[in-house]
Amino acid sequence: MEDKTKIRLTAAEMSGLWTQYLSDTLSLCVGRYFLEKVEDEEVRPIIEFTLDVANGNLTIMQELFEKENFPVPNGFTEQDVNPKAPKLFSDTFVLMFYRNLSILAMAASGAALGLVTRPDLVAFFKRISNAAIKLQDLTRDLMLKQGTYVRPPYISMPDKVDFVKREHFLAGFFGHKRPITSVEVTHLFLNIQTNTIGKALITGYAQIAQDKEVKDYMVRGIQIAQQHVDLFSEILKSEDLPAPMIWDSAVTDSTTPVFSDKLMMFNVSSMVAAGIGNYGMAMAASPRRDIALKYAALVPEISMYAETGAKIMIKHGWMEKPPQADDRNEIIQG
Repeated sequence: MEDKTKIRLTAAEMSGLWTQYLSDTLSLCVGRYFLEKVEDEEVRPIIEFTLDVANGNLTIMQELFEKENFPVPNGFTEQDVNPKAPKLFSDTFVLMFYRNLSILAMAASGAALGLVTRPDLVAFFKRISNAAIKLQDLTRDLMLKQGTYVRPPYISMPDKVDFVKREHFLAGFFGHKRPITSVEVTHLFLNIQTNTIGKALITGYAQIAQDKEVKDYMVRGIQIAQQHVDLFSEILKSEDLPAPMIWDSAVTDSTTPVFSDKLMMFNVSSMVAAGIGNYGMAMAASPRRDIALKYAALVPEISMYAETGAKIMIKHGWMEKPPQADDRNEIIQG
């Protein structure tokens, strides 16, 4: 029987492995710091779980890279974290951080599983998916137990199956606006929550950033996140629905450097990329024109913010280049 593990890696498989390697090295740095500072003994096992998963993933990937003669990415190392720095985030925020991380990991591993074909890589990304689901369960259960879990809004149960009969369902700028759907509520809630946790994280990063350009970039991110939270919250409030709580109090007043500017810029860039994807899905799932166009108007702003971040990373030599296709013109020209 043919050994299918000897099949060349596809572009999708290279991309998935490369991205996962950087993410897991970042997770190790962040987790080591969180473990050093955690005070809540119920949160500690969750941090230890994420560290065990990241270490296991990295061992598997390093062996695979060596077998494939694939250059091992640099990612992030002990030089990118100072575990002895004072506490920057509350334990409640750490829980919320890991819950959000599990959502991102479930989405990323699901996308990878839809594209990888080699049995060893299918098994690897299933491992990541299962770990992400377990992390979601661990964080959700503890937050419910501690009373910090914020549920999405409740709406009335429909009393019958119904179908859209008029184009008024799509309206939103003029005349009477229909109530928002449960799908629209879900995306608004999710985007408020991700912007809120992003704002808290970036606030902490702004306090400890060493480079002025990086600090200014973080401050701009705080402003953008708050503007988007306000916009989405206003839509929910106009429908007499509650908006999620704010997490500003999750950040201490420490200004001692914890993470390298390189790590923080990569982390924020990854969050921005995920945010753009969330807005795209929300736009597609919002038939009411005014809501869909609000998302559409926000995408250029955060895309420009992402581009600014990329330019900062390139300027400082922090942006590691992912695998890319051959430049045929360069090869031909020699």
